[in-house]
Amino acid sequence: MLAESDAGRWAARTTGRSAPRQNGKGDEIEVVEAWGLIQRGEWIVHTAHEIPTAKAAHRRLVGFLEGHPDLRRLIRQVRYANGDQSIEMTSGAIIVYRTRTAGGGRGLDDISRIVVDEAQYAQSEQLASAMPILSANPNPQVNFTGSAGIADRSDWWWTIRLRALADDPGEFSYLEHSAEEVSLSRDGHVLTSSPDIDDVDAWFRANAALGVRIEEDFLTEERRTLGPKLFAREHLGIWDPYPGEEGGFLPSEAWIDLAIEPPSELRSVAFGLSVSVDGSSAAFASAGRLPNGDLYVDTVDDRPGTGWIVDRAVDLCSRRHVSIRVNPAAPEGAFIRPLTDAGVKIEEIVSRKYRNACGEILDAINNGTIHHLGQVSLNQAVRAVRRRDVGKAGGWEWADPVSGADVSTLRAATLALTGVTVKRAPRIHVLEGAT
Repeated sequence: MLAESDAGRWAARTTGRSAPRQNGKGDEIEVVEAWGLIQRGEWIVHTAHEIPTAKAAHRRLVGFLEGHPDLRRLIRQVRYANGDQSIEMTSGAIIVYRTRTAGGGRGLDDISRIVVDEAQYAQSEQLASAMPILSANPNPQVNFTGSAGIADRSDWWWTIRLRALADDPGEFSYLEHSAEEVSLSRDGHVLTSSPDIDDVDAWFRANAALGVRIEEDFLTEERRTLGPKLFAREHLGIWDPYPGEEGGFLPSEAWIDLAIEPPSELRSVAFGLSVSVDGSSAAFASAGRLPNGDLYVDTVDDRPGTGWIVDRAVDLCSRRHVSIRVNPAAPEGAFIRPLTDAGVKIEEIVSRKYRNACGEILDAINNGTIHHLGQVSLNQAVRAVRRRDVGKAGGWEWADPVSGADVSTLRAATLALTGVTVKRAPRIHVLEGAT
């Protein structure tokens, strides 16, 4: 935020700072504002989403300035009235604190700096009223600061995050503390990868203040209280999905292009069962190989609820004489006993095989060597699924979308894929004397 070019102008005209709560974002921006008031004589507008946030920022800076006798003498006036909180210096520098509205910036002139606090709530119309007030200043700067993006609330905040990934972001700076990795695919889609939220190492990666002002025991209790989704967003900096992208991890456009008509011949067919986390739906899927060796997956059946699972599994196995592959550690593991009692042969898939199949699907999509029928439920799952890192050896597997979209069909297809035989390499005959 304070870096300057050789010409003495701000190196970054726009800056972004994202971190989980209580990790010092307010302290950082307070340093910049104090420097602007004392050393540069700036006129600053500090905007927040809510009145208590604006009041807290105002109170902290007042406390800092008044707490030092040399700085206290530089204050001309402090106003505390709602909607008129401000600090005016003897030099003429001033900082005003306001909540954001569609017209919150109109009527102000020659502003040097705009601070957009709680940027995860900032809306385009609010910013449109504020940004033009910088136009009369020869060296202005805008500082966005906030925490992880929220679904349906953080469209503008996402534009700042994605600008950091652009090939040519311009005079721009962005710093984020998060346990999530984010990048752009070749076709411009947002790709995200998140760790196991119970991995304490991930807690430290996301929280610079952990072990300093935040205690590990506090986060442990927050994990129990908030549940996985809110804990991931509020304390690990894992953003809700980019608008319209859901998970965005898999190359969904490439996937759509791999749809085919129902194949007349399929080899090494296997079946998988997956149940959604909340038990609201379940899916059977199949996988196999086409005559040319490419992989093939499809949704055999997916319906709400779970009461139909046993009868459908019995029907599948009696007609095809196959086993059903399940993950014993996932929700479908609860059906191992009733399925076995009903005469269904079960194959339990351990985590390593499942992770390998996840990676095989990603690799096959990228290489165009997997095909499907273009079924809506499977297409939606491919578009929505996220990636979750597992362990410390680089392993990963599918993770449920933050939005709660159902990806049972993809999980079932992945389990089925573990039963498909490995594609054999063509046998090469070497003639005597050949090299």
